[in-house]
Amino acid sequence: MPYRRLPNTDLARLHALQHAIQRAQSADFTEQVIPYKVQSEAQRFLVQFENVVMQSKDSYTNGVNANKQYRHIVQNARMYISHFIQVLNLAVIRGEIKKEQKLLYGLDPHQHVVPDLSTEEYLLEWGKKIIEGEQKRMANGGFPIYNPAINKVKVHYDIFCEHQRQHTFHVQNAERVHGDLEPLREQADKLILNIWNLVEDYYKGEYPYAKLLKCQMYGVIYYYRKGERKLTAETDRELKMIQDSQPTIQWLNEE
Repeated sequence: MPYRRLPNTDLARLHALQHAIQRAQSADFTEQVIPYKVQSEAQRFLVQFENVVMQSKDSYTNGVNANKQYRHIVQNARMYISHFIQVLNLAVIRGEIKKEQKLLYGLDPHQHVVPDLSTEEYLLEWGKKIIEGEQKRMANGGFPIYNPAINKVKVHYDIFCEHQRQHTFHVQNAERVHGDLEPLREQADKLILNIWNLVEDYYKGEYPYAKLLKCQMYGVIYYYRKGERKLTAETDRELKMIQDSQPTIQWLNEE
């Protein structure tokens, strides 16, 4: 017999359970391949597993779509904050703003470089410092910096902050759903394995090809090893002829 292999994706697990349940329900009442108790357990579990799988799929799709927009928002916030700091440094170099006033922004008065804005944490930190620093300098009578104006910077910074919270929520939600899914996958594999064992045991007296076909009707998946001879109706006929010609030898269905 070829060997079995359990499904390795959530959709394949769902299909295996659905296939087995549907076949068991449509079978003649005299052919109880899968006991009612196991059918009932599989049906209850299938509803729960299907719901969590759909939640995981929706969470992934929403996360991917939100992430595309989020990357663009992060890029805009970084560009405006960086540009504002560059304009501020140029104004200090030209003597239009006293270098000591850079302390209001949390910047080194003697350095004219843009601080590290490579992470979201740095963007949150420096965006807040720059906005508050410009407001303090203007409150002390300083003229506003233009191109970009601080109000423009603040708009993009606020949008970034809002979407950063949403992005964090999406990540946490995806992690939660993933955490719910892992134990269900293990449970699904155990349930499928039990069903397949019951099916194979029920048809253990059949000839190999007949057994293969009947087990496949319940969703059991078989794979042939490299070089292994494929089972056909001719295989069963050959074995039957051997059995009939040697009645004293009991044919064994080898796995």
